[in-house]
Amino acid sequence: MIDVGKIRAQFPLLHQKVNGENLVYFDNGASTQKPQVVIDAIAQYYSNDNANIHRGVHYLSQKATDKFEETRDTVQAFINANKSCEIIFTKGTTDSINLVANGYRSMLNKGDDIIISEMEHHSNIVPWQMCCEVSGATLKVIPILDNGDLDMDAFENLLSEKTKLVAVTHISNALGTINPVEKLIALTHKVGAKILIDGAQATPHALVDVQGLDVDFYCFSAHKMYGPTGVGVLYGKEALLNELPPYQGGGEMIKEVSFEKTTYADLPHKFEAGTPNIAGVIAFKAAMDFITDLGISTIAKHEDTLVQYATKQLLTISGMQFIGEAKKRAALVSFNIESLHPYDIGVLLDKMGIAIRTGHHCAQPIMEHYKVPGTARMSFAIYNTKEEIDSCITAIKKAQTMLA
Repeated sequence: MIDVGKIRAQFPLLHQKVNGENLVYFDNGASTQKPQVVIDAIAQYYSNDNANIHRGVHYLSQKATDKFEETRDTVQAFINANKSCEIIFTKGTTDSINLVANGYRSMLNKGDDIIISEMEHHSNIVPWQMCCEVSGATLKVIPILDNGDLDMDAFENLLSEKTKLVAVTHISNALGTINPVEKLIALTHKVGAKILIDGAQATPHALVDVQGLDVDFYCFSAHKMYGPTGVGVLYGKEALLNELPPYQGGGEMIKEVSFEKTTYADLPHKFEAGTPNIAGVIAFKAAMDFITDLGISTIAKHEDTLVQYATKQLLTISGMQFIGEAKKRAALVSFNIESLHPYDIGVLLDKMGIAIRTGHHCAQPIMEHYKVPGTARMSFAIYNTKEEIDSCITAIKKAQTMLA
């Protein structure tokens, strides 16, 4: 058993009132709160270690560089990458996907196919649309079943020798569906294609082993893992990253520059142009250490308990409609209540100190599939409790009465 009270004590933001009520934070799918160790790591860098990295021979630059690269080593271990050079720091999952999509613009031709799914976040749709517009490749879409699972039969029918890249989410941010990524990867490789997995919603809740999965590209964000905003990771197999052209040009990503020709730096610096978010990257290590110390399986077990409890309690509300009831789901519940707009529910819950997410969750095609304007979403983290769920259920019932 975990001591949730002891864990909550590490998160300063949770101990406040909103509109006179104790804060209940159920918007973790959008961004998690930060433990004190992460906040301290940011303050420590700016108070004692601030310097640009990789470029200075002086003490502070070397100290900051060492800490920055320690985070890269920690990421390598966290996802079991083969080499630290396969870890590219970006601004976030969106930036990571755009890095790969931008590179593929020059690697694809008319007649090639890219496959995504109907449940993707806009960040894993729009970059591939842009890629296809430039390259002439065709974008194909795996449909979802009404319960929120991917239609795997349809996926197999879409795959062909024309398929060059598949880009799918590991866990849906709008439905909580856990996709069978092992099977997706194996089927993709069977036709000789590469695959990118959007792991933004997976790394905070599930063990990710990129070598075990044999995935080609894997992306995620620090801020959904109790870390800072503005920091993301692109993992890629070394050979594939070497083939991929640079995303941005500038300092750090070069080996030699002349007006006639520029040669690019080796991995990982080839994709890390300019001064990065040094403080954020360094603090990200503290966030991963926080997760590792608790144990990802412990976190997943606690969150699964919360999902099961929330689902049961939500069923006590008249007119309850769950959006997405996949066989395997992660730490969130999306729902609508008959005759009520999700936005109105969210606004009234906020008045009672409860933060949930409402809308299309940057996944409009999902909402079109279910023919709804949006959903209300409760998403959980290690610091959430059953008592908070009880408060939320009471607040929803009160809101339902007010909106009747």
